[in-house]
Amino acid sequence: METLKSLDKNLLDRFASIVGPAHAIRDRADMEPFIVEPRDKFVGSTQMVLRPGSPAEVAAILRLASETRTAIVPQGGNTGLVGGQIPDRGGELILSLQRLKAVRVVDPAGGTMTVEAGVTLAEAQAAADAADRLYPLSLASEGSCTVGGNLSTNAGGTAVLAYGNARELCLGVEVALASGEVWNGLRKLRKDNTGYDLRDLFIGAEGTLGIITAAVLKLFPKPRGRSLAFVGLKSPTEALALFNLARGLAGSNLVTFELLPRIGLDFVLKHAAGTRDPLASRHDWYALFEVISLQGQEQAEAAIEAIFEAAFGQNLVEDGTRAESLEQAAQIWRVRHLMSEVQKLEGGSIKHDVAVPVGRVPELLERAAAAVTARIPGARPCMFGHMGDGNIHLNVSQPVDGDKQAFLARWNEVNEIVFAIVLELGGTISAEHGIGVLKRDKLRQVKSPLEIALMEKIKATLDPNGILNPGKVL
Repeated sequence: METLKSLDKNLLDRFASIVGPAHAIRDRADMEPFIVEPRDKFVGSTQMVLRPGSPAEVAAILRLASETRTAIVPQGGNTGLVGGQIPDRGGELILSLQRLKAVRVVDPAGGTMTVEAGVTLAEAQAAADAADRLYPLSLASEGSCTVGGNLSTNAGGTAVLAYGNARELCLGVEVALASGEVWNGLRKLRKDNTGYDLRDLFIGAEGTLGIITAAVLKLFPKPRGRSLAFVGLKSPTEALALFNLARGLAGSNLVTFELLPRIGLDFVLKHAAGTRDPLASRHDWYALFEVISLQGQEQAEAAIEAIFEAAFGQNLVEDGTRAESLEQAAQIWRVRHLMSEVQKLEGGSIKHDVAVPVGRVPELLERAAAAVTARIPGARPCMFGHMGDGNIHLNVSQPVDGDKQAFLARWNEVNEIVFAIVLELGGTISAEHGIGVLKRDKLRQVKSPLEIALMEKIKATLDPNGILNPGKVL
């Protein structure tokens, strides 16, 4: 589709009338938070940010957009890291879902809750907690990311090991279509074999096929006990062995297993006030893992102790500690959650959100670090993430005292090195952040021509005028 580079005032006024003048932002300064993504890698432009207050208003915007061939970029909490939520082609309007804040129904007996797309992840967690249930999706950005954005990018996070990603935590969705219709797919059924599963078309589609306005989310029994461990290790090989040992002893009660490098911990301790090393001595690698119990705290702590006893007995760990309080557990989690954020204080950082089969994580880390540093001497791989599901954030910081812009100019070069290894190991170039703009052109390198053709046919059917997030994913 060929978009207009500038929209006339009469058309802008028609869009503004749908949401009301107070919710049609036109001032440049007020639009700034909507057009810059968290890492400042993508900076867009728009003439208006529309903030609808209901699914009906979302649908009305899309109806007018289809009629006038106006491109719409949907946005949740603007926490995405691949540019999928940023207008970058000219003539696009941002449609922010942050006013769709209703928690419509919480059904503890049925194990579900129905919430609108603008509810933040933290608010969804709190609504579940108030009903003595758990909504387990957990991300570093949970205070600002939204349910709609989580589903549109099929977010992962730290609890995928036990509960699955956003797709697996959703039973049904309500979607505003490009035609201006609203599809009510808010079904609470655990089993429904009546034809195509339309829900899965929209989850992970990054707003290119329709705009999710509400969702039915799965709830789980709230754990009665939770125990967190932090251990020092020689290498990822020992971490893999420890993971398998812990999974064998704790089963599905092992909800998290994170792998962290010493360099990442050093970055956090250097730049984040109030943080401290959880262990007394330095280690090359660390694992953070958490066990829950539906019975009580004593059982969770006993499970951690059993893992410790077996791990030390097999010389898998060099040192370890168990959080003795919720406050101590929060301090340890803070170290993990800050690891990506503090990298920008070390200069340029080239990011990768990749996954390989769990058993091949150590090989990925060894080969990728060697290949990148051979190409760029002094580059500092900072590789961490969700080892329990094979998803590693394989980031590379610039050499000390290097030129930031010169380093970042090699982004694609470093991507090619890392992605080649990932694909050779049977992995994926995007595990949880999506495709957006950042990896759009790489998609054709990893998807077959048939897969791309099928995706394009689906897009053309659901969005024939190409108004929904054009230029993203495809």
